[in-house]
Amino acid sequence: MIDLGISKLALIGVVALIVIGPEKLPKVARMAGTLLGRAQRYINDVKAEVSKEIELEELRKVQKDMQEAARNVEQSVAASLAEAENELRTVGQEFRSDSLENHAAPAIFATEQLAVKAKEFRRKKLTKTTAIPSWYKNRHGQRSHVVSGSARMARHRTRVRAPASFF
Repeated sequence: MIDLGISKLALIGVVALIVIGPEKLPKVARMAGTLLGRAQRYINDVKAEVSKEIELEELRKVQKDMQEAARNVEQSVAASLAEAENELRTVGQEFRSDSLENHAAPAIFATEQLAVKAKEFRRKKLTKTTAIPSWYKNRHGQRSHVVSGSARMARHRTRVRAPASFF
């Protein structure tokens, strides 16, 4: 790059003063400054565009890599799923052949017992976790007299006495 020191700039200024003249020198200096500013802005714009293009190219490359990785994962998951399905089919066929040989009646009886146990478990869990009192459950949920929540609050609210005079 051009090495411009103070002495060289002073020499250029003196030559410009002699060649251009003192009347036109401020206009020429102003014009040179505006042209130099425009050139710097243009160079900065070009640099910014180039850097944006480079970043976009890098992002495209990253996107392509990610899509390829996603395809690979999808293919591996599909392959493992297909393998699991095949294993389940073979186990199902073996189970069918065994159940036909051993008669399916005990299996049906076991499923009925499991259904009864599950229903009883749900009933017991419901009785433990609900907020309804047991005496109310025993009456099968039929109310003889309905009282609103505000009426219940009014009935059980403590009475506030008028403050006694200090004197």
